[in-house]
Amino acid sequence: MDDLAGFLRTRRSRVDPAAVGIPTYTHRRVVGLRREEIAHLSGVSVDYYVRLEQGRATQPSEQVLDAIARVLGLDETERGHLHRLARQRRRRVQAPVDRVRPELLRVLGLVTDAPALLVNRRLDVLAGNRMAGLLYGRAMPGLNTARHIFLEEDERGLYGDWETCTLDVVGHLRLAAGKYPEDPGLASLIGELAMGSERFRRLWARADVRARTHGLKRFQHPMVGQLELHQENFSLPDETGMELLMLSAAPGSPAEDGLRLLAGLGVDGIGGDDQKHTPRSVDHRGVGGSGGPRRTGGPAERD
Repeated sequence: MDDLAGFLRTRRSRVDPAAVGIPTYTHRRVVGLRREEIAHLSGVSVDYYVRLEQGRATQPSEQVLDAIARVLGLDETERGHLHRLARQRRRRVQAPVDRVRPELLRVLGLVTDAPALLVNRRLDVLAGNRMAGLLYGRAMPGLNTARHIFLEEDERGLYGDWETCTLDVVGHLRLAAGKYPEDPGLASLIGELAMGSERFRRLWARADVRARTHGLKRFQHPMVGQLELHQENFSLPDETGMELLMLSAAPGSPAEDGLRLLAGLGVDGIGGDDQKHTPRSVDHRGVGGSGGPRRTGGPAERD
């Protein structure tokens, strides 16, 4: 799904030669830095760096990777991704099993006035509270937010900042592919998205990685209008890649009024009976988010 060679090539192409002290007065046939320039600036031999980009070098040291990361100007997330891709050559990591403990489901049930959901590394929603079901207008288990964004919604749908959401999703899946290269469900999902979305293919080719832990999310709900919510991602300390997502509204904001209205609509029976009960324990054994209903006849592919 992802590899060290491809990541290095995309990062190398984005470095401005002038920014690292290389004259640009002569014609350059490549975009960004040449391989020999990266090697020289990183303090490694040209032959070694070429073998590294071609996937023929084994077990690069942390010092070499750090030197290359400095030359490429990688941020903390990209640097960690680079090291994980390099470690894949030494040890293949099996994908963990998604077991949702009953205690986690109880925590979701305690959140009553804001949407909260539990997602795995593939962005499968394993469980959600009642407010999450009302926000999305459907049962939470079976929903995959990556598929929902790229294949089931468009920029005029639920996501008020659809283009930004697509960048976040692709960046997240790139990170997941580096952490869990042996996850067949993740590979299947990425293949499905690539087959069904031109935008996904183009964004995936950029090899960007993102680790969004918090930020604003804008929703355009069909019944209560625009909701500007703050999202906090809480990674569970169990190495499974599961996260608890909480969406909250600022006190006294229109979004707070919107959530209150949404909750009241749910009392009147909108949102489905399945959201009135705490979800049962979930045990996803490596299934790549292929479950759940799909809409047919959806919007044409957009850019």
